[in-house]
Amino acid sequence: MGEVAAMIGIFDSGIGGLTVMKRIAELLPRESIVYFGDTARIPYGPKSPAVVRRFSLEIGNYLVSLGAKVVVIACNTASSFGLSALSATLPVPVLGVVGPGADAAAAASQTGRIGIIGTRGTVASEAYQNAILAIRRDAKVFAAAAPLLVPLVEEGHLDDAFVDLALHRYIDPLLDKKIDTLVLGCTHYPLLEERIKAHVGSSVTVIDSALATARSLEDLLRESGLASSSDPPASGRIRYYCTDNPDGFSSQGKRFLGSPLRHVQLLKLEELNMGTVY
Repeated sequence: MGEVAAMIGIFDSGIGGLTVMKRIAELLPRESIVYFGDTARIPYGPKSPAVVRRFSLEIGNYLVSLGAKVVVIACNTASSFGLSALSATLPVPVLGVVGPGADAAAAASQTGRIGIIGTRGTVASEAYQNAILAIRRDAKVFAAAAPLLVPLVEEGHLDDAFVDLALHRYIDPLLDKKIDTLVLGCTHYPLLEERIKAHVGSSVTVIDSALATARSLEDLLRESGLASSSDPPASGRIRYYCTDNPDGFSSQGKRFLGSPLRHVQLLKLEELNMGTVY
């Protein structure tokens, strides 16, 4: 499979970042995209910051070798631990999901009382907390790890009682803090967005970091002169790489995108390190 020139490179530890890619594809229809899911090493959430940084650097460099003009870290854990390293190392702009989500939350909150739900790694990193406080020093930020939501989404349990129980467990303590804004600090959570909105009620604004990231990317491409001015070939506009089980990646990805994934290619970890696709 040939390389895609001047593309947007997007990566995540698995399939969750497809929610970010979907928003980007909708907002920027002229852009070619390559999505990379590190399915052989998922999940990133429980891993150490040093390991997440190493994985992020490997993938970021690989996407640049394919011709990425910008790299989007569509993973909250990798954004929390790897953004600085990638920004300092890669020869192209790098955008994570934490900054845009924090910006949107800080702007949306009327009271400055902001809640965050995410993986254990994202919450422990305090990346969202610090990013929001850097924008609004008056903010009161409350974060909760919500580890059961990811497997519920991946197993397709979007509409059953398990979700309600999990939302009560993770979100109710934040509601007790009188938050008026809630950040979905994991790329899986937009699939539960309507359930979450119903749970928190109309007085709480729910921030989808995926949408905020797509809007920030649009601004970045325009301001840096990197926006595409011509439509890409329809058959090869979006391509997918994963490091394990491409069939499973494709079938699960359909749940995230609403349509079958095409052009899914397996990239073994040794090939990733070599920077070569066979």
